[in-house]
Amino acid sequence: MKPADESATLARLLAGGIVGLATVFGANTLRAESHDTVIQSHGYNEYGTLKYAADFTHLDYVNPNAPIGGEVSISASGTFDNMNPFATLSGSPGAMSSMIYERIMTGTEDEVGSEYCLLCTTLEYPEDQSWVIFHLRDDVTFSNGTPMTAHDVIYTHELLREQATPSYRAGIVQLVEAYEAIDDYTVKFTFADDAPERGRVSQMASQIVMSKAWFEETGARLDEARMETSPGTGEYMVGTIDPGRQLTYVRNPDYWGQDVPINVGRGNYDSIRIEYFADTSAAFEAFKAGEFTFRRENSSLNWATSYEFPAIDNGWVVRDTLDDGTLPAATGFVFNLRREKLQDRNVRRALGLMFNFNWTNTNLQYGLFQQRESFWENDRLKAAGLPEGRELEMLETVREFLPTEIFTQDALLPHESGTRALDRNNLRQALVLMEAAGFTSGDDGLLRDANGDTLDIEFLETRQSFDRIINPYIENLQRLGVNITYNRVDPSQYQARTQENDFDMMFGYYVNGLVEGRGIEQKFGCDDKDDVFNPAGYCSEAFEELAKFVTGAEDYEEMSAAVRAIDRVMRYEYFIVPTWYLGKNWVAYYDMYEHPENLPEFGLGYLDYWWINQDKADALAAAGAFQ
Repeated sequence: MKPADESATLARLLAGGIVGLATVFGANTLRAESHDTVIQSHGYNEYGTLKYAADFTHLDYVNPNAPIGGEVSISASGTFDNMNPFATLSGSPGAMSSMIYERIMTGTEDEVGSEYCLLCTTLEYPEDQSWVIFHLRDDVTFSNGTPMTAHDVIYTHELLREQATPSYRAGIVQLVEAYEAIDDYTVKFTFADDAPERGRVSQMASQIVMSKAWFEETGARLDEARMETSPGTGEYMVGTIDPGRQLTYVRNPDYWGQDVPINVGRGNYDSIRIEYFADTSAAFEAFKAGEFTFRRENSSLNWATSYEFPAIDNGWVVRDTLDDGTLPAATGFVFNLRREKLQDRNVRRALGLMFNFNWTNTNLQYGLFQQRESFWENDRLKAAGLPEGRELEMLETVREFLPTEIFTQDALLPHESGTRALDRNNLRQALVLMEAAGFTSGDDGLLRDANGDTLDIEFLETRQSFDRIINPYIENLQRLGVNITYNRVDPSQYQARTQENDFDMMFGYYVNGLVEGRGIEQKFGCDDKDDVFNPAGYCSEAFEELAKFVTGAEDYEEMSAAVRAIDRVMRYEYFIVPTWYLGKNWVAYYDMYEHPENLPEFGLGYLDYWWINQDKADALAAAGAFQ
């Protein structure tokens, strides 16, 4: 999708395909009794056009004739103790455990922000988005063979309102004022008058659907850790479970949606097997031995030095670099702003100056990464240079909350570092910042405040493979005079402590999107500063006001300007030290997988629209490639 470049009115017309555009975009218009225009369509895009018309036969990036069969096997690190994906606060759910459930509408990987009916046939809503109606398919069944109806949709919605994570509950209750099953295959959601207009329809389109009968029969709760799963409508269902070691998902032989156009050429495996390993090193050794067959590599050390083993030499394993147009996660060293000692920006900037990306990338990561600058590392949404135009106008509305530098200096970039592990110029700058924060160096080299207390910092981590990256940073912080401890704990401890926000610093991330709406408040808003989606506990009056421009945006350009303004503010406030991103997909797999030539911009799809060449698989098995 290209950003809208016309008026807000035109953007709304394009989004729904109203009068005069219905033939092109497959939408119709109706008239409500109040004479407001009602849009009816097979899909929805918040700000732009739909790529696929109502009569499309398959997505452009799939092979509609892909063979179906075989097994794809991958790895996961750590462990799992339940199969309920919603019990994130009371356990460790199995990988991909939400895949058995489907959403009312689903997105594509060659567009930004489009959603198409999956469990519905059409949706309708007025221009002001005061409500939305989904007309459901009448042939959808759960994996236990029972039909899905509007009553399941409403029951699921009630479960989410009552038992989902606190931030989700608060958001959905604020958004949805009323809901009802009009009949067995029609549901209506009415939105609160004071809820932001943008994001209303897409929020409800993304709701999953679970079986009312199962929950009523079992008495299960949505937020409890359990191995038993409720039936879903998805193509795959849970197969075998070996807690903490292995789990499989198997194709539902009676899957209702195999021939639905948006599913054609997708879901091409009979089973998906996930092997669990204590750490990534053990997983890599298992891949080399053929214990699992598809690997997404995330270690520059492995990618640069370790792909010399018999399966490579024998031609059994393919190693490839594929394009990745997705928005990289905003990764980095996260400061816990809930800690009083980290609330001074001078302290955070000083600690950040001690990370040397240039040396780390050159000496430890083989020059394979790029340094992240923005929370939205994409030209559509990334702040650059001095603020101007609509972005500047938005910033002016919150000038009282912002420092002058936001308006007079370019968007904050990561600091530059030299070729040595310890950049002495950055060390000097860091000492100046620490002095401004009230810390001076003692005779023992440790920084102390006016009370004589040292700056005690714990860096929390769980992956042994990160030691080589983190340890040089820890050593630099020690040279600065920080009394820092590098504490690597087991995965279960790490999950428990991060869920409870019990850390000073850690390597973490924020997941942002090329289209932002109500979810931006959950990630960065003050009401949700203790939520798992906001690891830093970030809270800002400026953000609170700027977020209103995002949720109220009438077109993509307005939304983009608001995101750039927010990006500029958050980069200045420096609650995460930006580290690196790849911008590519490193993949290695046994030479039996094939994929369409025209992979989409925003997806890799190896668990979705790739497939297995059975002749190649048989030949590898005969040669002894697998264990």
